[in-house]
Amino acid sequence: MIRLTNTLALFVCCSLDLPAQMFGPGYFPRHNFTVGAGVGRPREDLQQFLNDSPGLSVGYGYRFHRNFQADIGLDVQFGAADVRDFVTTGIGDFRIRDREFLVPFGGRAILPFDRGRFMFSAGGGGAYLRYSELLRQPSSDFRIDCRVCTSRSGWGYYALVNASAFVDRGQHFRVGVTSRFYRGHTDGDRLGPLPGFRTKDQWINLIGEFGFSF
Repeated sequence: MIRLTNTLALFVCCSLDLPAQMFGPGYFPRHNFTVGAGVGRPREDLQQFLNDSPGLSVGYGYRFHRNFQADIGLDVQFGAADVRDFVTTGIGDFRIRDREFLVPFGGRAILPFDRGRFMFSAGGGGAYLRYSELLRQPSSDFRIDCRVCTSRSGWGYYALVNASAFVDRGQHFRVGVTSRFYRGHTDGDRLGPLPGFRTKDQWINLIGEFGFSF
């Protein structure tokens, strides 16, 4: 049993260091996960109400062809509306804060270089936009209903450009940068300074990414 465990561990370690061409001339990783951080810049009708804000991004892409990939992800902006309200309860005051959720779903075309180590890609698709006020909860076991929290949502589209590079010979780990352009409409409740009517929304997000592929 110990010998089998050692053999498997040696196989995994070696496979991480194998060059991509050892898996065959047409090898490319099909499953691609990314996490990243960056900044989002609101434009169009949002520009006069919202501020540039930090954000986080997660994504998954299924690369069904060497040059094409289907994508879905989530970009979250923190405090673009600068909401600073509080809810007073019997156990204290709790902060209300705003989050802007941008959900892209689509695909991209990929142009690989140097046997797939470096990649440039561009693509786009549809997007769901939702801006919400969220109450800072006292704990994960006890939650308070925020009846005064507002939200608004809508649909649109996005476009992206990306440049990335694998940092290991087995093409499992990579770093890169992505710029996403969102455009759409939202309506619903008033959220901070954002008025409660239909707006033409635009975001320009710049994200530094770390990825894992297999």
